[in-house]
Amino acid sequence: MTHARKGDARLTRIVALLGYILLVGAVRVVAESPMPQVPLPTAETGRASERITLTAGQSTVLLTDFDVVRIAITNPEVADAVVVAPRELLVDGKMSGTVTLIVWGAAERVQYDVVVEPPVTTLQQQLQQLFPGENIQVSAIGEAVVLSGNVSSNGVMLRAGEIAQASSPDSRIINMLELPGGMLSQQVMLQVRFAEVNRRALSELGISMFTGPTGAGDYIARSSTQQFASTEFGDLERTEVDDAISLSGSSTFGDFLNLFIFNTKHNVGALIKVLESGGYFQSLAEPNLIAYNGQEASFLAGGEFPIPIVQGATGTVTIVYKEFGVRLTFMPIIAGDIIRLTVSPEVSSLDFNNGITLSGFRVPALITRRAHTTVELRDGQTFAIAGLLSNVSQEDRAAIPFLSKLPIIGNLFKSRSRRQEQTELMVLITPRLVRPLDPDEVPPLPTVPGRFLPPDDNIGAQLEGGGGPVDAPLAQIDPATGTPAAEQR
Repeated sequence: MTHARKGDARLTRIVALLGYILLVGAVRVVAESPMPQVPLPTAETGRASERITLTAGQSTVLLTDFDVVRIAITNPEVADAVVVAPRELLVDGKMSGTVTLIVWGAAERVQYDVVVEPPVTTLQQQLQQLFPGENIQVSAIGEAVVLSGNVSSNGVMLRAGEIAQASSPDSRIINMLELPGGMLSQQVMLQVRFAEVNRRALSELGISMFTGPTGAGDYIARSSTQQFASTEFGDLERTEVDDAISLSGSSTFGDFLNLFIFNTKHNVGALIKVLESGGYFQSLAEPNLIAYNGQEASFLAGGEFPIPIVQGATGTVTIVYKEFGVRLTFMPIIAGDIIRLTVSPEVSSLDFNNGITLSGFRVPALITRRAHTTVELRDGQTFAIAGLLSNVSQEDRAAIPFLSKLPIIGNLFKSRSRRQEQTELMVLITPRLVRPLDPDEVPPLPTVPGRFLPPDDNIGAQLEGGGGPVDAPLAQIDPATGTPAAEQR
């Protein structure tokens, strides 16, 4: 019995040892065998990146074929996404641009290109309502508003530009709308003719009576309204010779005016101012300007005159120059064969009569006539700005109190000056669509026929030592024709 129990224990230990050996071998075999490869989530599963197009301010729902585990977007300021359901994403467009959206699932990964376009502005919505069927696109670049697309007529093109300018008064409007057939030219030449006529009339009437320097009888007298120059008396000298008293003196005449009368017997005279004058002035200027479509051009034919400006604290005098003359400023807008012109003609001249004296400087005033208008016309048509009339009438009167009120002889103690001036300005403007000339289209310059140096005037022969005009032997001159023999061949 004892031996049997010992044999069973030995057998159990042997079986356990064999089982342990077999288990270690199996674990080693499993460890050395390669692990099965589990496919990782990847985007390269045979499909390209999908494109999602949005408008700024709008949203869209993106559906997936798998449960979404994680998402990533490159720039949340352009577009953003949020998971609203296991298989739904809400994508929001915020501002124009392009971003990348990556979506992970448990075993998949998908990539999207999200393109956010600029929003449809209120201006574009208005243009689409006002002009249905027209292809008008509105975009903003910095401080400029750009109109692009195709329209059917000149009127639509111009009206769309006006509406854009009214909706964005602080922005610059760039009108790139195209018409059927395109535009022939983008440059406008403006032919302008200024015609100015000035008529003047001046009449003066006055009388100044006086006595000689020693007086008439026992009186020395003079009458004057001070409107015109009169006589002035010098110092009076009294001389006594042989109980006889004599007076002597002098008279100074600043202006003898028109009529001078003096009676030597009675020592009485008169200065009479009777003058009528008239003038006629005509000025004509014909400037030609070229400007690009939508760009402003200006012209000035005149000059500048200095104006002294006194600084307040230091008293320093600085000079500022003011322009005057014939000025023209215009801006064309081309719409097919229609040209819209914003024109500002101006004519100014110096007026010394109404000037001022500042710190010893005589500063003239300006007589200015200007106009500002917008017109539409076709290539080669002309419009006129007329009726710029200026009528000036001025009358100055002077009289001696009481004496001028006397009947009949009261007119001898009055004087007057009357000035009348009439100015008329007319402007004729003709726009033309132009293009540059090709090299073969350039006309020849005007030349004077004949040689610059006549053959019989040999300047070189008059120099000391002789010599020809080109330092060469003199050509033989044919006396019959007066030309060198070489030219006859």
